[in-house]
Amino acid sequence: MMEKVGILVVSYGSRAAAMIDAFVRSEEYAPKLYIADKQKNPFNLKHAEKHTVIPNLNINEILRFAKKHRDQIDFGIVGPEKPIISGVRDIIEKKTDIQLICPTQRYAIEASKIAQRQLFQKVAPEVNPRFKVFDPNDYSSTAQVKKSVYAWLKELGNKVAVKPDKATAGKGVGVWGDHFSTPEEVFEHFISNYEHGPVIIEEKVEGEESSFQAFCDGKCLVPLPDSRDYKRAFDEDKGPNTGGMGSYKNTGDTLPFLTAKDRAKEIELVNKVFFELRGKSSNPELRGIPLYVAFIHTDKGPKILEVNSRPGDPEIMNLLPILKDDFVEVCYNMRDGTLGKVNFQKQATVVTYKVPSNYGGYASIFPDRVDKTKADTAIDLTEAQKLAEKDGNIRVYPGSMELRDGENFGLGSRTVAVVGIGDDIQEARETSLKGLGAIEGGALWNRSDIAAREHIEKSIKHMEELRRR
Repeated sequence: MMEKVGILVVSYGSRAAAMIDAFVRSEEYAPKLYIADKQKNPFNLKHAEKHTVIPNLNINEILRFAKKHRDQIDFGIVGPEKPIISGVRDIIEKKTDIQLICPTQRYAIEASKIAQRQLFQKVAPEVNPRFKVFDPNDYSSTAQVKKSVYAWLKELGNKVAVKPDKATAGKGVGVWGDHFSTPEEVFEHFISNYEHGPVIIEEKVEGEESSFQAFCDGKCLVPLPDSRDYKRAFDEDKGPNTGGMGSYKNTGDTLPFLTAKDRAKEIELVNKVFFELRGKSSNPELRGIPLYVAFIHTDKGPKILEVNSRPGDPEIMNLLPILKDDFVEVCYNMRDGTLGKVNFQKQATVVTYKVPSNYGGYASIFPDRVDKTKADTAIDLTEAQKLAEKDGNIRVYPGSMELRDGENFGLGSRTVAVVGIGDDIQEARETSLKGLGAIEGGALWNRSDIAAREHIEKSIKHMEELRRR
């Protein structure tokens, strides 16, 4: 007889579907899932003991749902960043006896890009590119800040990234060569963000990116295998940045273009940040995945682009399907401060997303590639799910999708992720694409080059060139 366990899941997107899948595959526990969801995700509905829709993931509404089922819930876990930044753990742990696996509001360090840079400057300054903070409180006029910005651009040779401290109503993050190509355009981008609060202008660095994640019980950080994310919307890394169109993981802990030494350096640097946040022995407020780090490996060693305080989307989907340990048990260990080594199968994984017709502006840029007659049609996952049941190496995770009158419809963001598992990256890639090919309707599209051999070889050559500099 398997032990029953009640789990509160705060969900949005395919990332949460992967977490739910990891729970229901438990061989030691019989999970009862209480899911607070952004929409009627068909996968989550199928597996929920109780399901509620909270469109804006308001933490008071999540609290109300948790209170209603508090006697059945043993712990909770949170996928998306918004409720973590808003303090969902703080309020639920204060008003109920449910412990959540995610950082507290104080340790949701993705809430401030400036605070991140200042933290790194204190404990591991080598990970920071050259940067400067422009705070409206420090300047008396637009002319004054403009003079300061232009002087900084001149010092950096104009090759910069512009980042608002927090998510704002402005233009968000902008990068030289992608969003602007003259100092005037940089300033226009800068001022749209500066009107809403402080902005960082930092040196644009060249290199190869890796995503580093680690589980944490407050005492120690347990590094998970590295993955590589594809941010650009279109093939050949063209188009605007997105939430991530796909990702890959190699058979071991590191990526094809990185060495064991690179991996060891990543762990060393992240631990420096962790130990500063943890203090002397333990800090339970860091529970969960407090440090999901976007590294860029340069000719001057690894730099950090940004840190998030949650599981990566899509990167956590590269890991949970090949987790050897029971995910329920891993969560108990994170909750109780008893986390040890976490084991994964020695397999490669590739995640590829199918997205709506105008995601990233696709339909406007490539109108001939979109069948507009299918744009609002239902999405049929039947064949893909049959493939997944028949082939144990495919996982289908609905994301920005809702069940309406018995049919699945895509919403505005990344619609459905398919994970392929294989003995090498290319086998995993083919498996992921096979699953995607079985999904019909909705005029969805996907990048065709996620984890392509040519792309990986290009990364390997690029790193070799950087190391020679």
